[in-house]
Amino acid sequence: MTLPDLEQEEQLEHGKSIISTGNAEIDNKMGGGIPVGSLTLIEGDSHSGKSVLAQQMIWGSLHDGFRVSLFTTENTVRSLMKQMQSLSIDVLDFLLVGFLRVYPMRVARADRRLLQELITAIVKEQERGMEVIFVDAITPVIVVTEETDVLAYFEDCKKLCAQGLTIVNVVHSHALSQDFLVRLTSLCDAHLKLRTEEVGERLVKMMEVAKIRGATKTTGNIVSFEIEPGWGMRIIPLSKAKG
Repeated sequence: MTLPDLEQEEQLEHGKSIISTGNAEIDNKMGGGIPVGSLTLIEGDSHSGKSVLAQQMIWGSLHDGFRVSLFTTENTVRSLMKQMQSLSIDVLDFLLVGFLRVYPMRVARADRRLLQELITAIVKEQERGMEVIFVDAITPVIVVTEETDVLAYFEDCKKLCAQGLTIVNVVHSHALSQDFLVRLTSLCDAHLKLRTEEVGERLVKMMEVAKIRGATKTTGNIVSFEIEPGWGMRIIPLSKAKG
């Protein structure tokens, strides 16, 4: 892995239009990638691959020259680095030079104030020159917060995206009623839904590209994938999964 060089710096200054996963096959299934300035929701069941998808997008963003901040309730800095290294999407050098900032969130006593504190922290990251924000996962905060406050948080995120920031929120499906999910996704520019299905005698991870506003290619794809140590996310034909 190489750090962003002068060529990447020039690309950033000229303006990249897409947040890439760094994997052309996955990007193609996502309609080319997530347009810069989008508010994105990655939603799915436990162990469906949400965090790995977010990590893949973090890796791709960094390699395209973006400055990325991650607020995480899932990992410590050490465990995140170890997990991403095991998937061959190592970002340690980016962390060391400040292109990546990681903020573990304490949620044992989470309450409604944490969402407002999170928005304040995101604004500070924007002021520091960070361009892509990931929150993985926002679930522990949502489950102790009124729906009106959650909507207000997403509305605030939307305003920041209108200023050019790109924000990706990760949430577990069980934290949202179907009606409330519809309300949230209407605010978002992109919605990626992950799930695990039983196909034949094996469990297969599935990703539905429900919506990507402004995508350069057709969306609406449903794809199957697997996560392998040393490989990360890998798209597999459904026929192979059935086999």
